[in-house]
Amino acid sequence: MGVSVKEAVLAALKELILPELHLLRQEQAEIKGALTVTNKRLDDLNAQLIDQSRRIDETNKRIDKVHDDLIGRIDETNKRIDETNKRIDKVHDDLIDRIDETNKRIDETNKRIDKVHDDLIGRIDETNKRIDETNKRIDKVHDVLIGRIDETNRRLDQVHLDLMTRMDELRRDVTSRIDRVHERLDGLSAAVVPWKTHEQLADRVARLEQEVAALKERLAA
Repeated sequence: MGVSVKEAVLAALKELILPELHLLRQEQAEIKGALTVTNKRLDDLNAQLIDQSRRIDETNKRIDKVHDDLIGRIDETNKRIDETNKRIDKVHDDLIDRIDETNKRIDETNKRIDKVHDDLIGRIDETNKRIDETNKRIDKVHDVLIGRIDETNRRLDQVHLDLMTRMDELRRDVTSRIDRVHERLDGLSAAVVPWKTHEQLADRVARLEQEVAALKERLAA
């Protein structure tokens, strides 16, 4: 036999196992590389954590310092608030006393106002009573004056009527006289009165007519 069973088995195993071993070695190399990268990243992360821890410690120190400063300021503020409250209480007590005094004065003023109000009401009532009496007297005087005015109007109407009657009589009398004068003038003209005498008569007639006209105007007024 050219190849023994053992050699055949070994050859078969090599063909089957060696590629797998080679693949496992590659994977192992890749895993080592990944582990190296991971370790490096872990180292970087650890360094970052250490730095963050340091920064956190510094921040905590600053917080503690700020806390102590704030506590001091708060204590100082509380102290000032206490002092302010004491002042407020003092001012409150003073204001209460002043308000009580003011209320007392207001009560006294209200009493005076009520007294003045009652006095004014009494005076107003008395004034209204006097006004009513005055109005009654005014109404009475008004009635008397109305009666007198009516009587005066009646008398004026009578006087006007009498005056108109007298004016009519006077107008008729003047008209009659004028007519007689005209008749006399006509008679004189017929008797051939001298020119100068005729002229004088004409003047007298003219003046008489003017006087009559003036008298008519006076009577008409």
